[in-house]
Amino acid sequence: MDIGVLLPTGTAQWGPRDDPRELIAFGRQAERSGFSSLFVNDSLISPRIEALTMLAVLAPATETVTLGTAALLPFLRRPVQTAQALASVDLLSGGRLAVAVGAGFPGRFGKPLYDLSEVPWERRFARLDETVALWRAVWSGAHSFRGEILRVDGIPPATRPYRPGGPPVWLGGATPAAQDRTGRLYDGWLPYPPDPADYASGLQNVRAAAVGAGRRAEDVTPALFVSVRITEDVDSGRHDLEAYARAVYGMPLAELEGIQAVVTGSADQVRDHLTRFAGAGARHFVVRLGALDLTSQRDQLERLADLLPTLKASAAAHVQEDTRPVA
Repeated sequence: MDIGVLLPTGTAQWGPRDDPRELIAFGRQAERSGFSSLFVNDSLISPRIEALTMLAVLAPATETVTLGTAALLPFLRRPVQTAQALASVDLLSGGRLAVAVGAGFPGRFGKPLYDLSEVPWERRFARLDETVALWRAVWSGAHSFRGEILRVDGIPPATRPYRPGGPPVWLGGATPAAQDRTGRLYDGWLPYPPDPADYASGLQNVRAAAVGAGRRAEDVTPALFVSVRITEDVDSGRHDLEAYARAVYGMPLAELEGIQAVVTGSADQVRDHLTRFAGAGARHFVVRLGALDLTSQRDQLERLADLLPTLKASAAAHVQEDTRPVA
């Protein structure tokens, strides 16, 4: 079981006196506290520290944690250039990079980014899959790539990643089509369904698709993106997350928690809720801390760190019991 934390790289999660350079110390604190990964998210139209820039800074500042994106939006960047940047981060970190990717939120959250990037909204999922395939070709030393959408000739010698074939690439998405594509093409699955039962059924679909494509079910890392606020009681936590949801997403908490996994309450309540997702098959938690300044973020980090031993022990019990056959 791996438990990681999402760094608050967006300015909506900083207080008026916060210094973004504190994020480096935040990452080091998380590593010392026993978290196994540090993730950053990506955007174009919300102010934040750019994702790959943050990971490049963290690479020499940390030693053991996985460094990941949750999720990188490849359509914002030129694919060959991005392959070079990701290979560089993988090299600088000694092979600790994990790249979760997505095609962006539907509607008002996603389409404006495509418009600004001058990339067609149509066939965005096929474009995403081909972009990842192109990265892997570049990382393997290919001189050309011929897809249905992306076609590149004369690829010059490129930076090779630390690991042969490049870092693992995960897919963020929970639709049936995304589950199928994850099983066939990706190294990990990073959805955020609110209900553990939906996670369990989705994971079964991912594993079945992997086996159907001639892969092993365990070739796909089952991860979960979840927002957490540890507090004295549920009502207090919901009050704080209401402000968080409106500041970060511009929507009420009730709408956000209908889309994403959101957990709040006492330490025991949070542990029990996350353990339900472990029982559903999640093996790598990427936890976003529901706080709106870096002091509160550090407080939540410490509270979650106190839960790590018992949470990992509970999850380990589920790992031992997980003998479900793949259809």
